[in-house]
Amino acid sequence: MRRTSIIRLTRFLSLTFAGIFAGFLVGVLVLESSLRHYDRFVYTQVRQVELDRLDTLASVTLIPAVITTAVLVAAAIKMRGRFLWLTLAALILLLSVFVTTIIFNLPINSDQTGWSVKAPPADWASVRDRWQIAHAVRTCAAVLALAFLSTTAISRPPTNSRAPHATNA
Repeated sequence: MRRTSIIRLTRFLSLTFAGIFAGFLVGVLVLESSLRHYDRFVYTQVRQVELDRLDTLASVTLIPAVITTAVLVAAAIKMRGRFLWLTLAALILLLSVFVTTIIFNLPINSDQTGWSVKAPPADWASVRDRWQIAHAVRTCAAVLALAFLSTTAISRPPTNSRAPHATNA
């Protein structure tokens, strides 16, 4: 396989995984905002259902999105220009999503798996709010990363001939 074919395939995979991941996060954001109108029993029951499989979906989309985007950044280092900077920004955003998830969302998810649907904790609303704020932040970052990757996908592909030449000093 030629290098350009590999880069095209990697770009396609990066965009696909980032798109599925961002769409998933937007869907969860909509669901979570809808839950704000319900009591602690409904919220806890829906969170228990969410936590059953959604962490798996997040892992199988975010991790490949980060890896394929990192490969694109490595391939674009020689190219420089807009392709590199947009892809690098997308990678940084995806990594920030990963870090936000590890620091904020996963610990709360872990706690919520132990909540009783019949007797949620007294501080359930403040825990919900912390999770939803962190989720909104990571959703914005993922959507912005997708926008950057989409921009690179519709832009003219970088070539070695477009690499900067020595400047006149």
